[in-house]
Amino acid sequence: MGPAIKRPRGRPPAVLKTPVASVVQSLDRALTLIELVAQSDGIGLTTLSQRADMPPSTVHRLLMTLAAHGFVEMHEQDQRWSIGVEAFRAGMAFQRRNNAVTLGRPVMQELMELSGETANIGIFEGGEVVFVTQVESYDPIRAFFRAGERRSAHASGIGKAMLAHMPRETIERVIQQKGLPAFTENTITDPTSLFIDLENIQQRGYAIDNQERNLGMRCIAAAIFNEFGEAVAGVSVSGPASRLSDERIDVLGPQVRQGAAKITRLIGGLEKA
Repeated sequence: MGPAIKRPRGRPPAVLKTPVASVVQSLDRALTLIELVAQSDGIGLTTLSQRADMPPSTVHRLLMTLAAHGFVEMHEQDQRWSIGVEAFRAGMAFQRRNNAVTLGRPVMQELMELSGETANIGIFEGGEVVFVTQVESYDPIRAFFRAGERRSAHASGIGKAMLAHMPRETIERVIQQKGLPAFTENTITDPTSLFIDLENIQQRGYAIDNQERNLGMRCIAAAIFNEFGEAVAGVSVSGPASRLSDERIDVLGPQVRQGAAKITRLIGGLEKA
């Protein structure tokens, strides 16, 4: 026998991608279908086949397997597929693991009541913001983010709040990988302007999305920190620009910052000065 192979210890670097040769094709396809079904409120087989770029027969076979395990389900009335209860149960495991989501919920409720606007918590993943939980405003005209929805960090209040507390090299890597695409005329698309904005965010303690992702919507956000003082999440309030005037933001900004600091304390995090 040859010498024992030494396996690397610890967690593999996040930047490493799974080699294509090691991907199990059927599993990869099944996970793609789960993602596509989760993005819709019900989707037909033909549309799903087109979006997944797979033959309908293959899609149907995989869906039946996923349905047998409760990850998707089909509505007999209209023959449309939607996400199943087991996918929800699996997703809840993330919330149990992420203290900011579970412990931050009461703070989100307080911010919603205080501001009258929708409160959100998002995390930074893969160079983007992923919204993980929300407390909706009672107002019929309000901001809405689907749980699991991704947004470009540079055009998101939560994204900028977190970027402002990350090393410059991390921000530069995000810019290199994701770019700074324009979504509205207000989107920051120049790296120099972005770094200036991030410096201002760090100084005042909260970020502002000034209609940078969607015209007519504004957002105020602040970062949540872990025990090492690293920005691991962000909390925000979002609503129509007509209600979130500059004067209103001046009042709500410090309150959102205080809410983020409260969640930081609840999860045992280290507050930034």
